[in-house]
Amino acid sequence: MIVLHRPPLAVVLAVAAALLTGCASGDDWSEPRAGLSAVGELGAGFLGPDTSPAPESTVTPSPGSWSEVRPSPGARVVLLTAGDDRPTKTLVKAVNAWAEEADADLRTVTASGAADLLPAVTRALALRPDLVVSAGDDLIDPLAAVTPSHLAQQFLIVGAELAEPTENVTAVDWPGASFRGEGLGMSSTYDPASFTDARCATAVRAGAAAVLTGHTGIVVWLDEP
Repeated sequence: MIVLHRPPLAVVLAVAAALLTGCASGDDWSEPRAGLSAVGELGAGFLGPDTSPAPESTVTPSPGSWSEVRPSPGARVVLLTAGDDRPTKTLVKAVNAWAEEADADLRTVTASGAADLLPAVTRALALRPDLVVSAGDDLIDPLAAVTPSHLAQQFLIVGAELAEPTENVTAVDWPGASFRGEGLGMSSTYDPASFTDARCATAVRAGAAAVLTGHTGIVVWLDEP
């Protein structure tokens, strides 16, 4: 006769608790969050004399005035990317480095081609992140179409901008990077060589600092490399 030995009740309860803990882990984005919050403060030279920039205005921060700002640990960030050109790859690397340094919970949504650009934006929104960071000029037109209908979602566009951004869209540009969409003029001549590792890293950090401190809907213009 085979005798089955049941595990003690304490063991059963411990296993159940472990399973429940696993289901509520930090990998599960279905749980609500308080939203974006900043650790640290902007330097005095970030906004210049105008401490409350108007929507769609441009600020030129002093170098390093953003360096003390980072997101609270575990911020949910989606990197939305399209294209395999060198500037886009450099931006992607910079976003990943920033997220690791800031202890952000980063997920990546990549558009597989022209027909997948708008669906990729939709997939990013479906994750309900604290912040969507966009890398790749091909995403500008789809974002221009979608962002006005999702004002509760914060977007950061690096190395390009929307021609008419809403209050939830912040951009970072510099000489050589200011694409605004198909058929629209740029405030500077496009130069892929301007997308250096240092420039992209600076842009991600400066743009994130603006969003985290509530200065959204603006263009952050970087004069320094």
